[in-house]
Amino acid sequence: MAGTDEDAVADGDDALYVLTAVLLTPAKFPSALGDDYPEACATLGLPPLADGYGLVLGQDGQGARWTVVIDDVSLVAVAIASWDCGMEYDLSPSERTVVAALPGWPLAVAVAAPGVPAPHDPAPEIADSPALSPPDTATWGPAQRRLGADEIALRWALWREQIDDTEFAPPRDGTGADSGTEVGDRAEGADEAGGSDKADVTEVAHGADRADEADTADRSEGADRSGRSEKDAPKGNSGIRRVLAEVRAYVDTPPPLGRVRSSFAPGDARTLRADGPGWSLVARTDDIAFVLLDEQPGEVVPVGRGPELPGLLEALDKMAVRPL
Repeated sequence: MAGTDEDAVADGDDALYVLTAVLLTPAKFPSALGDDYPEACATLGLPPLADGYGLVLGQDGQGARWTVVIDDVSLVAVAIASWDCGMEYDLSPSERTVVAALPGWPLAVAVAAPGVPAPHDPAPEIADSPALSPPDTATWGPAQRRLGADEIALRWALWREQIDDTEFAPPRDGTGADSGTEVGDRAEGADEAGGSDKADVTEVAHGADRADEADTADRSEGADRSGRSEKDAPKGNSGIRRVLAEVRAYVDTPPPLGRVRSSFAPGDARTLRADGPGWSLVARTDDIAFVLLDEQPGEVVPVGRGPELPGLLEALDKMAVRPL
């Protein structure tokens, strides 16, 4: 959203020309900032309020980047919904709702306000703290891994259609002990770039942390949506078992708020998102799951349903945080 005179939070020299806004709540927060809601808040130096915050990203009259934190979550939610529908919305928070004005932007923004200098960090003498900056996604790591999971959740059908259910490995024995860890062989079709047998989400993650979703429609371009077989990725198979064990532990001992989130999916299903140290999981309650690991750069590993996964996903959905 390009700023205009009407988009200014305040008039005069203190005006903020609004570019975009994002929610920072237990059920919906920029995953690039952390594995859970408290961690995302800590990245911005904010206490994890139960109701959350709205983050308004913009530029002042000199072009400096600012992030205005407000406690009127519903106002920001309405603005985002309006923009997503292609409607104009004048996001002008009241001063009484402002919690903090932080220098810099915690996420990459691809647009700039017209009629002001190019985006830059405020001068140190007018900022009370170091300027925020987007997480480094130049190399594979936690931020890029979580952004890759965002992409899968957003474009589930495109990723799912690459997986042939008949290629999932059967349980190793009759006990079902390994039933939740069937790792699918790689899907038919190779990476357009040259036949790689791993699902590469690196290019996706580079662009997926832009705050304005209207400017990230191309973030899936060039992504390889294939799986990887158990025999081709023995380290990954042990990693998947570790992830599923940690996810099961979440059911017995609830993790920090926001580690497990449930959102809308077609039909009666829900989209589940879980994160933990070094891993992210995306699943549909009526389907399979995908796992991304820090230890396997750029790869997406599909996990078959088996006899245990459906019950695990149902239990996760019952404990997950949901949008209001």
